[in-house]
Amino acid sequence: RAHGVRGQVSLRLRTDRPDARFRVGTVFTLHDADPTAPASLTLESYRATPAGAVAGFHEIRDRSAAEALTGLELTAEVDPAEEPDGWYPSQLKGARVELPDGTVAGVVGDLLSGPGQDLLEVLQVDGSSALVPFVAALVPVVDAAAGRVVVDPPPGLLTTRPAPDEP
Repeated sequence: RAHGVRGQVSLRLRTDRPDARFRVGTVFTLHDADPTAPASLTLESYRATPAGAVAGFHEIRDRSAAEALTGLELTAEVDPAEEPDGWYPSQLKGARVELPDGTVAGVVGDLLSGPGQDLLEVLQVDGSSALVPFVAALVPVVDAAAGRVVVDPPPGLLTTRPAPDEP
């Protein structure tokens, strides 16, 4: 979202290494933007905040232009050798969702940003959807290259792992 009147934006970060990713001069690809928006943005300023970060981009000079970026995703090209287990949320959409025993539970519909944690939307094989908290205990494997995510949800969260019958 826009921050101030000089075209800065507030960012939600999805990286474990923000200091390495957000360097002045870094070029980010802008996804799902209006066709009149620039395809990429060049970082001009950056500062960390408790909620994420505030950034300024060379191509965005006023609040109106910054407001047009609300809700969009920025990505930076990263050398795969630098992040061998790295992935982008867009790479997970449509990935097969499996239980630890290999049972197919469905496919990834989306990765949603929640206030406390991200949520993995699972489009289940029965046609329903479920939200799984995106934490290592419940999503132990993310293999974007293979198009596969392993979830280990508690009983009852997914239809493929029903809750035990109550007495």
